Amino acid sequence: MSRRSGILEFAILGLLRESPMHGYELRKRLNTSLGVFRAFSYGTLYPCLKTLVANGWLIEEPGSTPEDALAASLTGRRAKIVYRLTADGKERFEELLSQTGPDAYEDETFAARFAFFGQTERDVRMRVLEGRRSRLEERLEKMRASFARTRERLDDYTLELQRHGMESVEREVRWLNELIESERAGRDRRSAPGSSAQQDTSGETGGLPRHGGSTRPDPSDDTTK
Repeated sequence: MSRRSGILEFAILGLLRESPMHGYELRKRLNTSLGVFRAFSYGTLYPCLKTLVANGWLIEEPGSTPEDALAASLTGRRAKIVYRLTADGKERFEELLSQTGPDAYEDETFAARFAFFGQTERDVRMRVLEGRRSRLEERLEKMRASFARTRERLDDYTLELQRHGMESVEREVRWLNELIESERAGRDRRSAPGSSAQQDTSGETGGLPRHGGSTRPDPSDDTTK
């Protein structure tokens, strides 16, 4: 399975964990909520859905809303198919959600993983955030070294493009630093003696950084690749 098809599987299971959906609804949510899927098609979605059904992670059901029934009667077509997560599908999603290897924080996957952080255990969130930060810091070091070697041979526009790329990575590193510190602060508050939250072992957020206006970079921004 390719990395892109793997993250599509993850995102579909995660969205259907919230509620059953038609294929059209799924595609809309993938496009609007998860930026990494802005340019994918039904030709990509439906084969993945069929595979998930074949694996026993989803089931197909006829649409049950009055609108579905009316549309089916007017057009003579069967009602829209609704996809529902099975118990095995939930278990599969939780398995994927717990993974913290390099695939969790690469450019192609991090945005989708982050979108489901509200359902992710705190320790897993920390490992993914720290892995992403480490990867970007390595990239930034290489970019700076390359810039220092080549800046005398490049024209002004190419230099500006390289600066823009470095600044984009630097912004994301700063954002990750804020998230990591907030996660740590939240964990420390919950583990303090006498804290009523000491019993909390759920995946709720540890206290996201608050800004008057969000300056969070888009993790799927092409300039960070």
